Amino acid sequence: MNRSDRILTILTVVAAAGILTAAVLALWVAPSAKGLTTDETFAQRIIYFHVPSAWLSMLAFGVTMLASIAYLVKSQRRWDSLALSSAEIGIAFTLAATVSGSIWAKPAWNTWWTWDPRLTTYTIVFLLYVSYFMLRSAMEDPARRARFAAVYGIFAFLSVPITFFSIRWWRTIHPVLIDPTAGFGLSKNMLSTFFFSLAAFTLFYVVLLWHRYNLEQTKEQVEALKEQLGY
Repeated sequence: MNRSDRILTILTVVAAAGILTAAVLALWVAPSAKGLTTDETFAQRIIYFHVPSAWLSMLAFGVTMLASIAYLVKSQRRWDSLALSSAEIGIAFTLAATVSGSIWAKPAWNTWWTWDPRLTTYTIVFLLYVSYFMLRSAMEDPARRARFAAVYGIFAFLSVPITFFSIRWWRTIHPVLIDPTAGFGLSKNMLSTFFFSLAAFTLFYVVLLWHRYNLEQTKEQVEALKEQLGY
């Protein structure tokens, strides 16, 4: 096992421990918000998973954009592999944020889903990146596929800041967690758990990205070997 593999193994263990600790803190240690019903109190604790998932979906798509720019500049396949890997993880976190948000919405809004500006724009983000994979699957030539995907990945990211600022630009029932004028919408006793969860999930994303990137690199090596052998 080389040094890189050892580091990845250690980070994987730390990330797993961090996620488990975050779950314990969120479900049993963190104080409940005041003035809520029993159902609302339980749903409120989902914030420690919902917000990190939403944040990481946007971070992952941001990494896809940066890697896409790097590919167009340097034309190196590793940047395309990074863009693809991060986009896949971004889709997973988008689904996690949507599901957890729906569980939170039911007791809070009395509905699983509503076409609120934040939810609508977030759905558009999801569909844009699903189309990113459809575009990739429609092209067989690796260089052409990577080039078109890079251009698409850059422009698709424009939907992410629109989603982030949607609750500030339009009237919405979605809560604003961070308000420049009011600060965080959480009590001091809840912030420590929130930031720990955010850090744990971010490390989890880094580990997932590293593993997925290694897998993509291995896949490319296998494909190159097949070409050399005439398969």
